[in-house]
Amino acid sequence: MMDEKQASILLVEDDQNLGFVVQDALKRKGYNVHLCRDGKEGLRQFNEHAYDLCVLDVMLPHKDGFSLAEDIRTVNAEVPIVFLTAKTQTEDRIAGFKAGGDDYMTKPFSQEELVLRIEAILRRTHGRTEDPRSREKFELGEYTFDHRNLQLSHPTEERKLTKKEAEVLRLLCMHTDQVLARELVLNMVWGDDTYFLGRSLDVFISRLRKYLKHDPEVQIVNVHGVGFKLQVG
Repeated sequence: MMDEKQASILLVEDDQNLGFVVQDALKRKGYNVHLCRDGKEGLRQFNEHAYDLCVLDVMLPHKDGFSLAEDIRTVNAEVPIVFLTAKTQTEDRIAGFKAGGDDYMTKPFSQEELVLRIEAILRRTHGRTEDPRSREKFELGEYTFDHRNLQLSHPTEERKLTKKEAEVLRLLCMHTDQVLARELVLNMVWGDDTYFLGRSLDVFISRLRKYLKHDPEVQIVNVHGVGFKLQVG
């Protein structure tokens, strides 16, 4: 198993000073730390990189920490999540754990205690399960999709995908036969879920349907008012 000191941590904190202090404390312990300032950027970074643990402020711009945790749990049910918050009420802690949190620290807190809690969590969890996003190849009926190389292969043709096409298809593949919410795809791939980006997503879905046309058993189905479902077979 990899030493937990080499673990990568996603830190999402909008307080600039606190963010730098926490980032520095974790880096001095040997962790790789990526600091984001808002919830939507945190979700986009989570989609683009593999993390061993997430540290999330609760009161974040654009997407609060609880909502961010729920979206992260949609993609990875196992990655540990630690909440940082000024909220001290019992119902707030309960909401945090219901959102998928593994630990909950109230501000102000000891940097040393935070580091010790993170070390304890990573000793229990680091390397225990495979991050589903580490999977790079998918079999889709007659197709093979190689996410790393942006390659969609069929016996009759080879197609090079754009990065965003590959990201959208990977999310669909990770949730085969499940409904994938439009907002989640938009926030993870584009970092926002505005109307105009939603129209762009529809264009990407149309392209992917054309790319998959050689196998009628592979379908991307619209789920009205919710999102999309990749059906194979």
